[in-house]
Amino acid sequence: MIESPQRAEITVGGRQVLNFCANNYLGLSDNPRLIEAAKKAMDARGYGMSSVRFICGCQDMHKQLEKAIADYFGTEDTILYAACFDANGGVFEPLFTEQDAIISDSLNHASIIDGVRLCKAVRYRYANADMAELEDCLKKAQAQRFRIIVTDGVFSMDGNAAPLDEICKLAEKYDALVMVD
Repeated sequence: MIESPQRAEITVGGRQVLNFCANNYLGLSDNPRLIEAAKKAMDARGYGMSSVRFICGCQDMHKQLEKAIADYFGTEDTILYAACFDANGGVFEPLFTEQDAIISDSLNHASIIDGVRLCKAVRYRYANADMAELEDCLKKAQAQRFRIIVTDGVFSMDGNAAPLDEICKLAEKYDALVMVD
């Protein structure tokens, strides 16, 4: 049982150990400024929305944050998801049709696999980090309107990094998009 805040080092059973199981990659879960902002928001609005956004709508503070992020990155808009699983599950279906191809690494996270299954795009899968097989998939997908190569940056099950330089070279060669999670 974890007996401390979620950090790189946590206390478990009275011992300090390294935390390799959390999603707190940026160390934000115990950031004092974020904790204070969350307390102020809870004092003003209560705790949470009582449901997900697509049921209850969204609050003005969500739209304010999305606008600030869009402005920061110079994009038209931004959408925030409560979890990465939700984002990966919801990104493909509205963007890709049966005219498109999604080319996915075989060891991608389950959320990517689920998201790809939900959309109507033609699906290809290549063996993990196998650039020859990826190139074969890209050749087969040439007739599709858009081609997107989807890969984890670091594969969650084994910790290996995707060969992004090689993936991007193939994407350029075959006029494909690249999505890295």
